[in-house]
Amino acid sequence: MLRTDQSGPRLGIRVDSAGEGRATARMTVADDMTNGLHLAQGGFVFALADQAFACAANSVAERTATAEASISYLSPARAGDELVAEAEVYLLDERRVVVDVIVRAGTRIVAVFRGSGRPMRVTAGDA
Repeated sequence: MLRTDQSGPRLGIRVDSAGEGRATARMTVADDMTNGLHLAQGGFVFALADQAFACAANSVAERTATAEASISYLSPARAGDELVAEAEVYLLDERRVVVDVIVRAGTRIVAVFRGSGRPMRVTAGDA
């Protein structure tokens, strides 16, 4: 999955580890990722959390795509902050995987994310 991913690297997201239902990804907030309040725009924080979600989910259930996700922003991130997203599978069954992600800037929690995914069906066009 990571070999063909184009969005994560474009945003500066680096995956440190992924396996056994866990993943860690990081991203440094660039100046052009901030909003009018000079805070990290939430979409970038969400993208980092979603990348960690995808890596953790796909480590236990291949071809899993996000079906739904929610995020709570708990403290702001600013330009120059290195954000680290740590993901862990919370639930796995034959139909879905649920993953919790905590995004931190140092020891400060920036956001908590919960996503659920479902394995994608393989069709002739996907092969």
